[in-house]
Amino acid sequence: MALVLHAHLPFVRHPEHEDFLEEDWLYEAISETYLPLLMVFDRLAEDGVPFRVTMSLTPTLVSMLRDGLLTERYTRKLDRLCELGAREVHRTQNDPTFGPLARYYRDHFESLRVAWDGRYHRDLVSAFRRLQDAGHLEIITCCATHGFLPLLQETPEAVRAQISVAANHYRLTFGRDAPGIWLAECGYYPGVERFLAAERIRYFFVDTHGLTDSTPRPLYGPFAPIYTEAGVAAYARDPESSQQVWSSESGYPGDPIYREFYRDIGWDLELDYIRPYIQPTGDRKNTGYKYYRITGKTQDKLPYDPMEARARAATHAGNFMFNREKQMEYLSSRMGDRKPVVVAPYDAELYGHWWFEGPQFLDFLIRKVASEQRTFQLVTPSDDLREHPRNQVATPPASSWGSGGYANMWLDESNDWIYRHLHHCARQMVGLARDFPETSSLQRRALNQAARELLLAQSSDWAFIMKTGTMVDYAVRRTKEHVLRFLRLHDQVRGGNIDESWLSLVESRNNIFPEIDYRMYRPL
Repeated sequence: MALVLHAHLPFVRHPEHEDFLEEDWLYEAISETYLPLLMVFDRLAEDGVPFRVTMSLTPTLVSMLRDGLLTERYTRKLDRLCELGAREVHRTQNDPTFGPLARYYRDHFESLRVAWDGRYHRDLVSAFRRLQDAGHLEIITCCATHGFLPLLQETPEAVRAQISVAANHYRLTFGRDAPGIWLAECGYYPGVERFLAAERIRYFFVDTHGLTDSTPRPLYGPFAPIYTEAGVAAYARDPESSQQVWSSESGYPGDPIYREFYRDIGWDLELDYIRPYIQPTGDRKNTGYKYYRITGKTQDKLPYDPMEARARAATHAGNFMFNREKQMEYLSSRMGDRKPVVVAPYDAELYGHWWFEGPQFLDFLIRKVASEQRTFQLVTPSDDLREHPRNQVATPPASSWGSGGYANMWLDESNDWIYRHLHHCARQMVGLARDFPETSSLQRRALNQAARELLLAQSSDWAFIMKTGTMVDYAVRRTKEHVLRFLRLHDQVRGGNIDESWLSLVESRNNIFPEIDYRMYRPL
């Protein structure tokens, strides 16, 4: 089984504001997903438990995790969470139900602070790299800014740039070529593999139908990879293992024992008490202190019991392993000498953020796989390709994951307006790279920043947010701001009148990819 965790957040960095709501996406993910996962993986390694997990760390996420401004802000956020824990312990000291919960959360956040400052020295990327160097993780890359490639293919140079920037960023971060890539939203179209092969990327992932509908039809369905004509392997999501975790109806995270995500003291307690830990405007938000279990489809929630939830996570891990054993036995009886590979991909943020007990589930699962069965093992796609270097050659169709499976999350009446602008800017960027092969230092800075603004405008997150109807104003604003900055930079370069002070301001705000070279947009 190939367990794949896709860790991604859009690039959100606002030095112009001391406290910015959307930056909380990163801070919550550090506290609830990235730190807990690292702590689980490190305990497994220290205990000598053999495991192999594939994990994408997208370039935007890596850039934010290594940004001094953001890590300093997160440190202050974590300090306030620990302060809130002490206050909660005092507030509930005589409450036999919520007093123990308050102490649990205080200890939990204190342990995160010790790990953040003491064990990992505020550098989570290096911690993940050490796990890769030790042979436990296989870290893969993603499109530079999570651009949805099927909707960018009108300008092939834009697709190449999304892949080339990501591959180079990976080499600088991890000291090796990226072995694989998570195509944003599993968005594939025939021909994109040529750009992957050029960067020595060996495999990518598609949704189930993205492989089973290939031409010719794959002999083993989604349980073995195919090679594309460029020699890059495509692996498919296994729907059965995904359903057991993802499904809101039958998946494990919906169990009534687990913690309720939508009940938080940031909304429940008196405003005067909770004010120092929410928005400076007084607008409420989640704090991470959640005292209730899911209970059921009712507003009357029962108190959360962490130990009961932990026991349920162990039960679910055993059930998941048993189901994979039976699945592997069935597949092995029908696939001859080719060992089946079951690919179980998930958004990493499911584990810990949306499903608080998710990291515990992974801990139990990995330990059980190593010690309680002999039917299958955890592998990475690279492991599988080394053992099975010969595979069928086929051409997958254009596809994505998400509702419908064919891009309709990223292209409908809520967000279709963005693409005429993205296509126009991409064509203009190709023209700049063609017409300015040699530049002065100032011109090069402006052209590199134009490339950054274009990449940031292409993030699939903005279209997704517009479609889902959450934080729409922010997604629209980000799209327009990046497009307008690009156009202004384009006009200044063409007109020979670059505003250096404004350029410096823009460079300091959107400081992603300092190593970028605009000439990657040269015409194919």
